[in-house]
Amino acid sequence: MDMTKTSVNVDTKPAKTKKKKGKSLEKNKARMGWFFVLPFVLGFFFVYFPMIVQSLQFSFSDMERAAGGGGYQLTWNSFKNYNYALFEDTEYLKILISSLKQLVFDIPAIVIFSLFLAIMLNQKMRGRAVFRAIFFLPVIVSTGIIESIDLQNTLASAMGEATTTTGAGGSGASGANIIQAIDVQKFFASMKIGTQLVSYVTGLVNDVYNIINRSGVQMLVFLSGLQSISPAIYESCYMEGASAWETFWKITFPMISPMILVNAIYTIIDSFTTESNEVMKYIINFNDGRYTAGVQAAAMSWIYFVIVIVIIAAVAGVISAYVFYQRRD
Repeated sequence: MDMTKTSVNVDTKPAKTKKKKGKSLEKNKARMGWFFVLPFVLGFFFVYFPMIVQSLQFSFSDMERAAGGGGYQLTWNSFKNYNYALFEDTEYLKILISSLKQLVFDIPAIVIFSLFLAIMLNQKMRGRAVFRAIFFLPVIVSTGIIESIDLQNTLASAMGEATTTTGAGGSGASGANIIQAIDVQKFFASMKIGTQLVSYVTGLVNDVYNIINRSGVQMLVFLSGLQSISPAIYESCYMEGASAWETFWKITFPMISPMILVNAIYTIIDSFTTESNEVMKYIINFNDGRYTAGVQAAAMSWIYFVIVIVIIAAVAGVISAYVFYQRRD
């Protein structure tokens, strides 16, 4: 009996899956982020960006009064204003270098102090919210018009002069005299530590008021980072017998390293833009209304801006190499 063979064609191609309609949660969050920053973006391009372009134009030009008596007239002069700021002005470069040196000492002190405060205030204790408010209060007090009033406060100036002068009998003592009283030099003598470190510690103690005032925002950033660490990680470390020192360097410090980068950049920007910055005050006071002084001050501002950007890029590049980012997937 002949049997007919039947062939069956089986389609081995995978069935086409329908694409999911709608937007993913990540895309929705990204679009909402742009929605919240949209006012700043519009304000920057329509308000600040034209002024930035105009300031850059001023820095490369000579400014003279217009022939008709109204307005001003610009004449291209290449790098003449920049040459004046760097090589002819005797004070600008000195103040700029001094400000950069001070920044090298201030940034580590502020970041380390704010991290120390955040760790202490993250512990379970009574009145924790009150202590957090107390340490953040200087940030509120030293902003806006309050900072201007504080800079012109005659009472604060009188107290500062009183602490730096020694009256009859030696009752008045400055921060440096207090440090000398406890004799830091002798304390570090047996450790064979150089005088530069001693001077650095002395300067930090004398500047403790300023450091506390500028550590509030950084403290809150570190607190948010510490509270985002899962308690289960610490529980597993304690069960494995890890000490508090090991837990800090192996768990806490790596997981808040992104916050260290953020706080370092924020501290640099805050230090360079505060009203008490000597370079800022010099540029503002240098521009006294004269046409020539205006364009020269614009050149000084752009030199200052470029230096700040370079420092931020360098600090971000160095710290980013050691930042630990936890994977969420």
